[in-house]
Amino acid sequence: MLLFMSGAGKASLASSHIHKRDSRYMSQLIVISAVGSDRTGVVQDLSKVILSCDGNIEESRMTTLGSEFAMLMLVSGNWATLSKLEKRLNNLGDTKNLSISIRQTDARKPSGDRMPYAVDIVSLDQQGIVFNLANFFTSHDIEIADVLTRSYAAAHTGSPMFAVQMAINVPSTIHIAQLREEFLEICDRLNLDAILEPVKA
Repeated sequence: MLLFMSGAGKASLASSHIHKRDSRYMSQLIVISAVGSDRTGVVQDLSKVILSCDGNIEESRMTTLGSEFAMLMLVSGNWATLSKLEKRLNNLGDTKNLSISIRQTDARKPSGDRMPYAVDIVSLDQQGIVFNLANFFTSHDIEIADVLTRSYAAAHTGSPMFAVQMAINVPSTIHIAQLREEFLEICDRLNLDAILEPVKA
């Protein structure tokens, strides 16, 4: 099954900005998501189709969730790549029982007025951890750029644990010392072990 969604804009990016390919060809950016039963060969199947359509994988995230495999990719290619991918991914989804969607996107604008910070959280597993963190950062106009969570059993006790890693972009107008104080205060209330530190270049 393939769901195609057109992006709000169709601004293009010179492909010389991406791996310095021939500037005569304009490069489009496409986000592809795929979900299906976990099995050997899923990555091979998807990457083969992308290559056959003259696409280039710029970024990707892949993981297994339960018994499902999920993949998210940013793919670049020329104008013909999109129409080729629409057809061939549709066929792949039907034959391999994958739910696939593609969406055009634009190059991300640099956030010059924001500072990158990393957040690390570890605690006993409990409901609402991600919500409370997201709620705190949103209330301070802090952008959440990336989130990774996992559940696991503590090494010696077997207690259910939960870990969160976040990449956030903090507005330069925010006083970092005050932000850290407020952040650690809410983490203490939630019984979270937390670290907030700048991302080193």
